[in-house]
Amino acid sequence: MSFEKDDKVVLHDKHSEFDGETGTVTQVIESMFGEPTYTISFDEGQEVGIAQDQLEAADADDEADEADEE
Repeated sequence: MSFEKDDKVVLHDKHSEFDGETGTVTQVIESMFGEPTYTISFDEGQEVGIAQDQLEAADADDEADEADEE
């Protein structure tokens, strides 16, 4: 599944401080191999160069939880 700018996604990267957190796609860049890489913005920062297989679409429940926290 590919993602578009402003999509809500969950990052799965055990090496990232944002692993398991929901963020927003702020930029989509196609690599020289034709694969998209993403910049994801979180409340506490951002991750750059994220591969599509490290992301999953955020559930509506995840978005509601974040709205409750604000």
